[in-house]
Amino acid sequence: MPGKQPPWGAGPPWSRAGGWRGEPASAEGAAAWITGALPDDWFAEQPEIVIDRDEILIVGRLAPPTLAEDASAADRAAAEAGRIARFRETTRDQRIGIARQAEHRYRRKVSWGAVCGGTRELFTTLSAPVMTRLRQPERQVLDTLVDAGVARSRSDALAWCVRLVGKHTQQWLDELRQAMGAVDELRRRGPEGV
Repeated sequence: MPGKQPPWGAGPPWSRAGGWRGEPASAEGAAAWITGALPDDWFAEQPEIVIDRDEILIVGRLAPPTLAEDASAADRAAAEAGRIARFRETTRDQRIGIARQAEHRYRRKVSWGAVCGGTRELFTTLSAPVMTRLRQPERQVLDTLVDAGVARSRSDALAWCVRLVGKHTQQWLDELRQAMGAVDELRRRGPEGV
């Protein structure tokens, strides 16, 4: 009897640990593909699409609800939360369809979120086991350290990060990513005159 497929469609075997086995498929073109797959009337502007090795996160800005000018901050927050809840419920079937196609194509879990006014809510997000459950921004930090050769594994990178919490984190990672980009460019060009 063949193994059970993941709920979002056929693809490479899904591990019992909760992720795709092997190296992730290329996500080149994923943001453009997703943008093309989304209905034009869902979001008030281009959605934020963040991709890592495990997950594609799509967060769109919704048009704010119309309220009286003297509405309280609590009323605005409640109306924004209501707008996000309506979006989540009314788009569920279409979001599932888009997610299934993208998950099959790019071998990553697709997660969703919405922003309305000052309210941001993520739903159906992936929490990947990496010694502890980490969301996408934290996993991206670990993957940058591994890709740059600073750490041998995500576990090693996490221990390294714990020792350095709060000290030059964002600035240093930005500099490391720029340096990695320079190394990638040098590799792409290859040695000249050899």
